[in-house]
Amino acid sequence: MFENDELAEKVILVGVSQRDGDDTEASLAELSELAATAGAEVVGQVIQRLEQVHPATYVGSGKLQEIGDLIWETDADGIICDDELSPVQMKNMEQVLDIKVMDRTLLILDIFAARAATSEGKIQVELAQLKYRLTRLAGFGRSMSRLGGGIGTRGPGEKKLEMDRRLIKHRVAQLNRELKEVIRHREVTRSQRMKNYTKVAAIVGYTNAGKSTLLNALTGARVLEEDQLFATLDPTTRMLELSGNQQILLTDTVGFIRKLPHHLVDAFKSTLEEAKYADIIIHVVDASNPGWDTQMHVVYETLQELGVTDKKVITLFNKCDRLEGGEIYQDFRADRTLRISAKTGYGLDRLRETLEEVLREGKVLFRHTFPYDKAGEIQRIRKYGELLCEDYREDGIYVEAYVPADLM
Repeated sequence: MFENDELAEKVILVGVSQRDGDDTEASLAELSELAATAGAEVVGQVIQRLEQVHPATYVGSGKLQEIGDLIWETDADGIICDDELSPVQMKNMEQVLDIKVMDRTLLILDIFAARAATSEGKIQVELAQLKYRLTRLAGFGRSMSRLGGGIGTRGPGEKKLEMDRRLIKHRVAQLNRELKEVIRHREVTRSQRMKNYTKVAAIVGYTNAGKSTLLNALTGARVLEEDQLFATLDPTTRMLELSGNQQILLTDTVGFIRKLPHHLVDAFKSTLEEAKYADIIIHVVDASNPGWDTQMHVVYETLQELGVTDKKVITLFNKCDRLEGGEIYQDFRADRTLRISAKTGYGLDRLRETLEEVLREGKVLFRHTFPYDKAGEIQRIRKYGELLCEDYREDGIYVEAYVPADLM
């Protein structure tokens, strides 16, 4: 019996460095990880130093010739550029090189298409793909007619590559209507949480920082954990029980990444805005990554773009089990910082204590004696607050408790 494994696409990575000391090499290393996640094999990479990206062909004519020679030497199936290409750039490069040309946005969209599991995720991915393709119908050239598989051809957005603008716009309008229904459902859920005085913490961070591992370690959520970029796409919310009858909802959000395509930000706004409506931001940082500080900056930039401001931030420097121990990590924008290892459990008890402290800061110390005919009110304190003392006296039931300010 023979097994026919699908051959991985061979790709060449292309980037443009516009100034000395920029992060082009790190960005290409990340692009290589993205390509591997999408199932491609990187067989070469090319970086050109230019003051600005070439408006017609992304790189200069000489570098195009070099890429062409490398394609011939490596028998590559396509190239992936590290920036989002314009329709003209994509069309011209494909004509000159006679090969499939992709960009970072198309690659990320392809990964999202493969990872979307829920109906909401599929709607958001398809919407992002269609918006991307709508502006590039001319730019895709002959690749629009390609019926073969491979990167850029997966997912619900590629069922009919020959869709014209009218059909795409019709489908986009339909998806927007479906997405509005999803957003309405989210708003109903959020309003219900507010009525129940339930606090929410959004777990945010760079992709592959360990957010899903943390959620699993704290709540047993059984979310997929993989050492891959965008291993989980759909948000998961679980209740975390703390001491003193305190509870908090933890929501795992989609991972951030540098040069996050604006098509994705728009399409996934309802998902990403879980952070906007949360009470606490739990920022997970991969402390074992050499570029952890750059990744932190990307996360804060994305949060600012989403309008997430004036939230209490707890930054967790994760994967400390991989460190030697002498490293110094700081986040001056966070209210609290902790070193943890979600995998081994190190620091998670301190995290629970910190969450209890933060929750208590949002409550008011309440002292009151309830007449016995009003004893039912104490049940509300048990449900929504933190009961410290309950003393049965002649004149009634004396209570000391921390309760939400709204409940007061």
